[in-house]
Order: sequence, then structure tokens, then C-alpha cells
Amino acid sequence: MLRDELAAGGARGIAGVDEVGVGPLAGPVIAAAVVLPKDVHLEGLDDSKKVPKARRERLAEEIEAIALGVGFGEVGPEEIDQRGIYRAALEAMRRAVASVDRVVPVDHLLVDARTVPGVDVPQTSIVKGDSKDASIAAASIVAKVRRDAQMAVLGARYPAYGFERHMGYGTAEHMAALERFGPCPIHRHSFAPVEEAARRRR
Repeated sequence: MLRDELAAGGARGIAGVDEVGVGPLAGPVIAAAVVLPKDVHLEGLDDSKKVPKARRERLAEEIEAIALGVGFGEVGPEEIDQRGIYRAALEAMRRAVASVDRVVPVDHLLVDARTVPGVDVPQTSIVKGDSKDASIAAASIVAKVRRDAQMAVLGARYPAYGFERHMGYGTAEHMAALERFGPCPIHRHSFAPVEEAARRRR
């Protein structure tokens, strides 16, 4: 296994890194970096999209309790509009790595299908990494749970849109609300459906 090879080569702080929230029309993109203890086993750990909500929330609690370090990075809608979503997601990952490195020294990153810019430690990109590596899966889980919690709060702040149900994704409910009420402050105005909804209301 790659993790064993890295450990044999002297790596101690191996952080899994993943992000959530690239696809939605509203809300932030959030990344997490997680350093797990050696030989840890968490039942049901997988890509966050494959784990039911209740189990995901329990896993997030377990991960944060046993992890050697957990760091988060967030980029909000306005900055997403400025950077573009691809660069915004990478920046969220960079911030997550900087955050966890303040808790535990990190000397290698395992990243889900990306290369994180602006970090000084070696990194390995793993395609479908959230299904192959426990620390990447753990990062996916805690990032998803944190983002969902934020969207629930934003759903209460902007009740017309139902953010707590669809998490900002372009569901039929969300698109109907966007058409009826137009964009709100947490929408990503550079995304075509939001831009079009705003244009139709001018």
C-alpha cells in the first residue's frame, strides 16, 4: 500500500485531502485535510457521497475524535465568482492543509485526483482517492458534514430556497425558487443558471 511505502520512507504526518461543494449553485466550497493514526479502522468509511447522512454524521464525530489532526479550508460564493470554481476548490484545499499543519506536522499529502498548489510538502494525487484511501475518505466525510451543517444554517437565513434540503445543488425545487425569487447573496453569480435567473429579473 502507498501509505505503508510512505511510512517506510520516513513519512509520519500523512494527510488525506478532499473537497466538497464544487457543483452547487450556492454556498461555499469546503475542503478538509485529515491525518489519521496508523492502522486505524473506521467501519463504513467511504466516499461521502456513498455514505447515508446519519452514518456520515456519526463517522465525522468518530474521525474528529481519533484523528491526529483535522483542518478545514473554505472559499465562499463571492470568492468563487472571482477565482472560478476550479481554482477556488484548490484554494480551499490549500487552506485546509495549512490549517491541519498548525495542529500536526504534515510531510506528505494524499489528494483526491488533484494537486494542491502553494504547499511545500510532497503530494500524491489518487484518482477516486476517496474510495481508496482512508484519510482521503475521512476528509471527504468531515468536509461534507461541515458543509451540510452550514447549508442548513443558510437555509434558515434564506428560507425561500430550501438550502437545507438540496445543499445548493440545482434540483428542481432550487431552480423553481431561483426562477421565482432570483439569486440571493449566497448564490454563485458566475454560474450560468444563476446568471440567467438574475438576467431575467432585470
